[in-house]
Amino acid sequence: MRTIEQVLDLEAMKSEIADLGEQVAAPDLWDDQANATRVTGRLSDLQGQVERFEALQGRIEDLGVLVELGVEEGDEDSLAEAERELGKIKAAVESLEVRTLLSGEYDSREAIVTIRSGAGGVDAADFAEMLMRMYTRWAERNKYPVEVFDVSYAEEAGIKSAEFAIHAPYAYGTLSVEVGTHRLVRISPFDNQGRRQTSFAAVEVVPQLEQTDEIEVDENEVRVDVFRSGGPGGQSVNTTDSAVRLTHIPTGIVVSCQNEKSQLQNKAAAMIVLKAKLLAKKKAEEAALKKDLKGDVAASWGDQMRNYVLNPYQIVKDLRTGYETGNPQPVFDGEIDGFLEAGIRWRRGAEKTDA
Repeated sequence: MRTIEQVLDLEAMKSEIADLGEQVAAPDLWDDQANATRVTGRLSDLQGQVERFEALQGRIEDLGVLVELGVEEGDEDSLAEAERELGKIKAAVESLEVRTLLSGEYDSREAIVTIRSGAGGVDAADFAEMLMRMYTRWAERNKYPVEVFDVSYAEEAGIKSAEFAIHAPYAYGTLSVEVGTHRLVRISPFDNQGRRQTSFAAVEVVPQLEQTDEIEVDENEVRVDVFRSGGPGGQSVNTTDSAVRLTHIPTGIVVSCQNEKSQLQNKAAAMIVLKAKLLAKKKAEEAALKKDLKGDVAASWGDQMRNYVLNPYQIVKDLRTGYETGNPQPVFDGEIDGFLEAGIRWRRGAEKTDA
């Protein structure tokens, strides 16, 4: 626990919590929605980490008392209970240790998961749906909200693809180790002859990037040009220099408006269009970044990262970490923490090797 406390740097975390608490209390916090979202999210995450650590410390202290009483009174039941609690505490400590390994730039973000069926026909589509259920059940077990953006259903069964968000701190850092091709071997329920079928599905995970619905535009970065509106003669709109052209100097985006009769109205309308274009540009840049982060997953032979074998024997095995279980059903029901923790530790080891 001392090592975890040092890695977490609890004193620094508590100091940051105090500073963020002052920012949250400021009356003008929500004047800047993007910053307010960042501040409140960071505060909630830090408070949760400190509370989990302190709760674990309390459990360890209580365990010591329970063992001491059990030994003094020769109470076998108390000692047996202490043994069970020790196992739970060990698992909690290991989970907390894994959290300390999530230190990447985007690890603290929420996650957007995309699943695509690969080679294997209808079995692959069915497998893709099984994986979607696996991740959503994992989220439900942890009480993480899931937001489904899109599901493309296959004709016979299963899904061609699905995209959904898991709204939880560190969801991206945790689930990013699931990126890659997943392989299923089983007796096909769609084959009349009961033959064994191998199918594939690809999993992609990207961080939920910070976005705001409003784009702040520095007036000093916008050049305003006015000119006479075009159109049929004789209309009042053409008698004055009421049309407005706005040029956003940093990006080169140019918008014009000449629909309104007054210069002020046209400028206001043009500013709305400019902000919309800047927001679209920002989202396009974020989409490009997501593409770089998720990489290319082929979903076929030779590049799988995990095997799910249901026949002729039963095993789920991660080919990178070696972590495995002989009981696939709980895995498909969302019990994947063992695979996630092994993957995070494996990734950290790989990063150290590459460094």
